[in-house]
Amino acid sequence: MNKSNRIKTEKPIPADRAKYANAVYSLVGGKGYKCFVQTFGCQQNEADSERIAGMALEMGYSITNDPNEADLIVVNTCAVREHAEKKALSLIGQYKHCKSNKKELVIAVCGCMPSQQHRADEIKHKYPYVDFTFGTSDLYMLPELLYRRLSGAKRTFVIPEDRPPVVEDIPVVRESNYRAWVSIMYGCNNFCSYCIVPYVRGRERSRHPDAIEAEVRGLIAEGYKDITLLGQNVNSYGRGCDFNCDFADLLERLASIEGDYKLHFMTSHPKDATKKLVDVMARNEHIARQFHLPLQSGSSEILRRMNRGYTAEKYIEILDYIKEKLPDATLSTDIIVAFPGETDEDFEKTLELLSYVKYDMVFSFIYSPRNGTPAATMECVIPDDVKAERMRRLLDLQTEIADSLNAKCLGKTYRVICQGQSKNNAGMLEGRTEGNKILLFASDTAREGDYVNVKVTETHAYALYGEEVK
Repeated sequence: MNKSNRIKTEKPIPADRAKYANAVYSLVGGKGYKCFVQTFGCQQNEADSERIAGMALEMGYSITNDPNEADLIVVNTCAVREHAEKKALSLIGQYKHCKSNKKELVIAVCGCMPSQQHRADEIKHKYPYVDFTFGTSDLYMLPELLYRRLSGAKRTFVIPEDRPPVVEDIPVVRESNYRAWVSIMYGCNNFCSYCIVPYVRGRERSRHPDAIEAEVRGLIAEGYKDITLLGQNVNSYGRGCDFNCDFADLLERLASIEGDYKLHFMTSHPKDATKKLVDVMARNEHIARQFHLPLQSGSSEILRRMNRGYTAEKYIEILDYIKEKLPDATLSTDIIVAFPGETDEDFEKTLELLSYVKYDMVFSFIYSPRNGTPAATMECVIPDDVKAERMRRLLDLQTEIADSLNAKCLGKTYRVICQGQSKNNAGMLEGRTEGNKILLFASDTAREGDYVNVKVTETHAYALYGEEVK
């Protein structure tokens, strides 16, 4: 059982997944077997895990939140930062005792991390109790890999294809009954110099708009209120495909569906953000007034080193157009602090751009090198004390900006979706505005998933407080 092999994915016949799912069911169905899915990483990983759970149910497993009672453990991993990989590996190490207590337990590792050759090799040699691995593009292979292992086959480590197929027949078990993730495309062609994603998720592949519309229509019919379209770069949706539909076309098509819902999307790349997209958002009320447009740096020189494909001036041009057409939109961005070679002048340009744009939210990170990316070999690494000081200054500035913007929300009433009890504010319910701002409130009647009208009575930099308006 300790022997292993590697297999290269082939173009799938859609019936194969169902065939293997039925074969697994013949082995485990009716025996009370349980599956535990552990998820690390982004919303795309969460969406992938919902499909893993869907296939597990299809194969005769029930879903459990306790790994100790599981007969199948699937760890869905992230590789964006090394810290996330180490955390996942640590957890995988803890599951060794589960295998010791239950010899028939099957442990699988999937997602971005084992899509890297060196991590797949590490899992193979240092974690002998892991039965098989597969990448983000090979989710549909789970029933086949599981059936082979349950039938006595040796350990398997799948090598992802560079441009794998899009498989549409995977069942989904959604975590929420009001919020849903819908992947519209997979992979990335951008190759930002700091990013591992293109290497672990493969090249861009877009789903057919008919399949996306069918999924979204089904969700709206089931009562889903908050639908987020996912892609590493949604703005390049449809590029190179045999259908004539870009992302703006897709948004307009989906926004024409009748119902009470909002469409969000992420992530949007500045080099491909078009005025056509902004115009579509402005004339469709079903599209949320929110725009997340990752900046990364306010210095055009650093953007060049990052291989971002736009200048600071080009970025400001599209931001100005967004503000013109969507003056009430919530704006958010990503910032990387202390990228290799970032001078004091470069960093000052980032602060200047933040002061000019005035984002509602900024997600900031100190640069962390990723093995296998061009930036990992760049010289001019910034000292730790300089990194910390720059991050402090950026956070101080953004706190001031966010506090000022949120103060303008005082007295306004927002229609929010109740997300249940707040984890950090006892006795308070938590909701999100259309622009994704946190709004905390008290209510004796609101339940998770309900629409609630909330009037803002108190504002802070990173949260709003209010009272329900009956």
